[in-house]
Amino acid sequence: MKIGNTILGEYPLFLAPMEDITDPSFRMICKMNGADFMYTEFVSSDGLIRDGQKSIKKLDIYDFERPIGIQLYGHLIDSMVEAALIAEQAKPELIDINFGCPVKKIANRGAGAGMLRNIPLMIEMTEAIVKAVKLPVTVKTRLGWDEENKSVVDIAEKLQDVGIQALTIHGRTRAQMYKGSADWTLIGEVKNNPKIKIPIIGNGDIDGPERAKEVFDRYGVDGIMIGRATVGRPWIFRDIKHYLKTGEFLPEPSINEKADLAIQHLDKSLEYKEGKRAIFEMRRHLSNYFKGLPHFKETRLKLLTATDVDDIKVIINEIREKWGDFRSEDKTSIYNI
Repeated sequence: MKIGNTILGEYPLFLAPMEDITDPSFRMICKMNGADFMYTEFVSSDGLIRDGQKSIKKLDIYDFERPIGIQLYGHLIDSMVEAALIAEQAKPELIDINFGCPVKKIANRGAGAGMLRNIPLMIEMTEAIVKAVKLPVTVKTRLGWDEENKSVVDIAEKLQDVGIQALTIHGRTRAQMYKGSADWTLIGEVKNNPKIKIPIIGNGDIDGPERAKEVFDRYGVDGIMIGRATVGRPWIFRDIKHYLKTGEFLPEPSINEKADLAIQHLDKSLEYKEGKRAIFEMRRHLSNYFKGLPHFKETRLKLLTATDVDDIKVIINEIREKWGDFRSEDKTSIYNI
């Protein structure tokens, strides 16, 4: 698979852009575990062109995480073009346009998945950005606005016609939000449309190696994007790669290994963000790193409420001392301890 000058090889795995999750610290951890391509947290075009510090900070990218894309969202063509030109100066490998975010405050303004209610504007905006920047432009979208308006097959052709170089499709409508199951049928239909020549990346409900292999084999997608399943489980990339190559499952990391990774992740987060914010945004990761341990509710609550870095590390090391080499997929061990 190739996007612009970036060669990603066979069966590439993408880390989905997620607000307050895919910061540089988490991107580093995912890269260590085998992610082939990553994105910044998605960036508001309005925030960027108004010099909003949070939006500008999201443009920080580092050599260790390349190749990487910057994803933008907005509802006004001029603002999106200006934001794309600003983002281009950060020198990512590509600019990605978010036409898929279903969150009400974004979609109801006509940005993100809200653009699925105005396809002509979507195409016009995309074409304007493609013409304005020198980098490859890609798009992420959904199947359609709702069950009665699944128009992604037609949208894909139109987006390709105005010059995008890859398309990511999440297998839900905007109306579904993140509920129900992702429908990969239309993703496969887009991929197997003889008119489509650009790479198609599938997204939705990739929760492990078997599902990843199934969608590659059944729908023929060029790559897969993984989002929520990476939170507290960044080794999913490693697991999928190994399974695709060998047909064998890797063992779940031991608690010792997870503790090492959690502390490394925490330390890196503190390097990139102010202390309290780093701790607040790490909570969802830390509680999930140790998901599956028996009688974990009380310890999980401590991880979710601790506000001091040293206290968090003490809790993690207490988990390590208690569980050590335990691997959570060993169900017999879980219930016999």
